[in-house]
Amino acid sequence: MDMDFALFRQAADNINDERNVRARFYDKAVKTEQTTAGGLPVFKNVTYIEIRLKDNNTEVFNQPATSEKIKRFPREYEIYLAAKKQVAEGTPLEQFAFLSAAELETCRSRGVFTVEALAALSAEKVQSLCLQNEHRLANLFLQQAHNNKAVADFAERENEYKAQIEKLNKRIEILQQQIEKSKQRQKHHKKGE
Repeated sequence: MDMDFALFRQAADNINDERNVRARFYDKAVKTEQTTAGGLPVFKNVTYIEIRLKDNNTEVFNQPATSEKIKRFPREYEIYLAAKKQVAEGTPLEQFAFLSAAELETCRSRGVFTVEALAALSAEKVQSLCLQNEHRLANLFLQQAHNNKAVADFAERENEYKAQIEKLNKRIEILQQQIEKSKQRQKHHKKGE
């Protein structure tokens, strides 16, 4: 989860020199012309760019990202790649239900995109990024997740033991039946003498 926050901060501070334009790269699922053998549609991930004009919430342009757009907004693209790399290694903050929309955006603006990255921040970094509450919640969440895993592991082992006990009980039943048959044969054999 090692992230160069200084580099991210520099990129975020210098986001595009076009003062009246804001851009954001993101992934979008796009339906292809292909279908599965069962006739279901096939989707693929496509990198898109959202372009907004400053002080104009009604005009938003969403389109597939082209090399031209990447060259036009290189810093925004670097931020997109950094977020994508971090999310590939951890739990996206969007899935972390304990953060409000404002806290979520605060984390993103500081280059933190996953619960694990948030929890891994040093005390000094938490202080400098003003993420004390978010950091505390992330650590509590990961601690709870670890406890849940321990419970799940215990339950899995318990199920394995139950299955072994069931096999042993069946084997005992078979052996008891064989012993009973053997006794019956011995009984018949003694009567025949």
